[in-house]
Amino acid sequence: MTGPTYERGIVVGNAYDKYGSRNPLVRWMMAGFLASFDRLIGTASPERVLEVGCGPGDLTLRLAREGIDILGVDISTIMVDRARRRAEEEGLSCRFVATDLFELEPSDDPYDLVVCCEVLEHLVDPANAVRHLRGLTGSSILLSVPREPIWRALNMARGRYWPDFGNTPGHLQHWSRRSFLHFVQRDLEVVAEDSPFPWTMVLCKVPTSR
Repeated sequence: MTGPTYERGIVVGNAYDKYGSRNPLVRWMMAGFLASFDRLIGTASPERVLEVGCGPGDLTLRLAREGIDILGVDISTIMVDRARRRAEEEGLSCRFVATDLFELEPSDDPYDLVVCCEVLEHLVDPANAVRHLRGLTGSSILLSVPREPIWRALNMARGRYWPDFGNTPGHLQHWSRRSFLHFVQRDLEVVAEDSPFPWTMVLCKVPTSR
């Protein structure tokens, strides 16, 4: 089992390769995650997408295969290089850029949808990140985070991260479903919500009045 990848002292990518796992339980959970993701993407019906925190590109590539114009960005050059190689191997035209979220600037031609999955739990100030994401789209944002305390309990059940009470390396924030919805609704309007075990996933609209 591989451990987390570090770059400049921070955990990048997935500490555990849940997308590539052969464990039947993990595969079942990921099938639920991706089914929810696909449903919410279908609700948003975007033509141009920005994925923030794309990691090695699993979701970016998934959308590119559907013909969606998508840009994936990540703070990690290691992850972006992996994502580019994967896109090249599949002959996909999606683009990847290594950059910090807060270096992204609003455009006169904003994205239809910003995807930010499995990112906010890694940030010191996730509220500031959400406010910054709002400026990058004229329409919608799709967010997901691990659902706590279930996430940590599952880690401990598989014998991982016991000294940190099951906390995945790099996770700084911890939300239950209810607390995450409350957090999101401070700045966004929740259009649709799903709870694929063990995550919370929301499709949000950017309010024009804020």
